Amino acid sequence: MSRPAHLRDKAVDQPRAAARDTLRAIRERDAYANLVLPKLLRERQITGRDAALATELAYGTARATGILDQIIASAADRPVADIDGPVLDVLRLGSYQLLRTRIGAHAAVSTSVDLIRSEMGQGPAGFVNAVLRKVSQRDEELWIDQLAPPIADDVIGHLAFQYAHPRWIAQVFSDALGGSAGQLQALLAADDERPPVHLAALPGMITAEELALTSDGEVGTLSPYAVYLAGGDPGALEAVREGWARVQDEGSQLVARALSLAPTVGEDTGRWLDLCAGPGGKAAMLGALADIAGARVDAVEIAEHRAELVRSAVRDLPVTVMVGDGRDPGLEPGFDRVLVDAPCTGLGSLRRRPEARWRRRPADVADLVVLQRELLTAALGLARPGGVVAYSTCSPHLDETRGVLDEVLAEHPAVELLDARELVPAPDLGDGLTVQLWPHRHGTDAMFLAVLRRAV
Repeated sequence: MSRPAHLRDKAVDQPRAAARDTLRAIRERDAYANLVLPKLLRERQITGRDAALATELAYGTARATGILDQIIASAADRPVADIDGPVLDVLRLGSYQLLRTRIGAHAAVSTSVDLIRSEMGQGPAGFVNAVLRKVSQRDEELWIDQLAPPIADDVIGHLAFQYAHPRWIAQVFSDALGGSAGQLQALLAADDERPPVHLAALPGMITAEELALTSDGEVGTLSPYAVYLAGGDPGALEAVREGWARVQDEGSQLVARALSLAPTVGEDTGRWLDLCAGPGGKAAMLGALADIAGARVDAVEIAEHRAELVRSAVRDLPVTVMVGDGRDPGLEPGFDRVLVDAPCTGLGSLRRRPEARWRRRPADVADLVVLQRELLTAALGLARPGGVVAYSTCSPHLDETRGVLDEVLAEHPAVELLDARELVPAPDLGDGLTVQLWPHRHGTDAMFLAVLRRAV
């Protein structure tokens, strides 16, 4: 049995080998970088600055894959589809170092050549050397000038290339932003950066101020429960280990908080519902808020393995987790507050999922919109008269946000759309009664929120 590639040659740079193996897992089995890389770092005992380098290279390369592939194809004078997968992984890794880091050209090329030589021999190593040397002859700006659509002819296409997004996603963002090229550029630039880690201090367990002190973080600006972590492993923090705090984007915190604040009509019964609960972040926040309010939360998740994640997230909170389909969960109607954090394309959280932008396709949207509409309809049926329903997606796609909302409201004339902006303490939330958060405006994922209330 052959040894793993990272062990075949002691001269191979271990942080780069970990990054390379993460890219391979993404390519070969559609793995997620944030699940693969931490495991590799632990197994190989890569820590400190080496772990930080491996993380930057793996996440950055995954995020920039599309633009890197076009540059590699030009430098190699062949489509990337004609390049062996293991060779392509190393070319992507080397090209990222050359174009988007301060790593010297010699180090970027030589470590890449060492990686491929240790696994595949001198022939592929010579090819990698030749391609990367050609890549190194231009910086990223010059490659953009050569390969991107001219900005005068195609602003969206040019910006999509410049900031490493598929063009169709840039078009979706442009539509949601009202066609402003300046806003689109600011969003794509923010989306192309590695985001800071947001922590959520669960109310009733720890305050944001206490969490900031114990984590060496900074109290957030929008959510009263948010803390911005400067660096390090959040899993090593006592507050996270004990379940008092967790990693959660500030936008998600604001959504859960908004549901807890939305005005109901009539006497509350203490019944709250999270209809699409996995993996459990919002369920935990709702559970903490419900505990303070003297309420309980039912949390529904269709997949058993994700339901287990929810159970882990809500331990010691007044939350009951069940496996079921949110469209027909078998629950008795009459809930005061219902959250529909619907499955979606996830286009609003691309900065946190570096490989996701190259996996999604426009065809994915249609089936998701049907599911979202069915879930929101089910939620309205489960809410009591005078109860409220929060509909949220981590996507700004107009079909998944206003499109779903408008269709459901048209079918339910007795349902009132509340002003969600009054429930979210943030500026520049958009026109109308719904909320659209943005990375470039609010520093959050691009969360959408609408709050509906059933007529009494």
